[in-house]
Amino acid sequence: MESKDVKVTIRPYKISDVDDFMIYAGDESVTRFTRCETFISKEEAINYIKNFCIPHPFCRSICIDDRSIGLIFIMPCTGDYNKCRAVLGYAVAAEYWGQGIATMAVKMIVSQGFKEFPDVIRIEALVQVENKASQRVLQKAGFTQEALLRKYTYNKGEVRDMFMFSLLSSDHHP
Repeated sequence: MESKDVKVTIRPYKISDVDDFMIYAGDESVTRFTRCETFISKEEAINYIKNFCIPHPFCRSICIDDRSIGLIFIMPCTGDYNKCRAVLGYAVAAEYWGQGIATMAVKMIVSQGFKEFPDVIRIEALVQVENKASQRVLQKAGFTQEALLRKYTYNKGEVRDMFMFSLLSSDHHP
């Protein structure tokens, strides 16, 4: 997908992405709203790429010119009662904020996710109330804000309110 002469792609992670990964995963302004702690060492980042990103069923690197500038994943829920749902998460390097890159990546992975996981009819994302930029990304990608979940999660030392967003396969028009 292209925006302003920039070609955005998503692809599986490689260990060689570690230096680029550290640019965004080592930046507190990027990890602030994520469940991940800010990475402080290259070794820690290599272990995360090796043990989470690569074996994950659908974790991808957001890339410009094949250079990793962010992370995005869809995690299908498990169990008979949950197999119709999947969870979306993403983060993009601060220097690329406000350029529509996260929105493009979300649209791409959602299209791929609905194809890859035919039982999934609902992709949902939780966003902290304070994270206005991520809320805009999801809305631009076609997600619907469904609910305010008060005191829903504990993250980075505080109990947080979250918004629930969802996109149904029946509402998805790639």
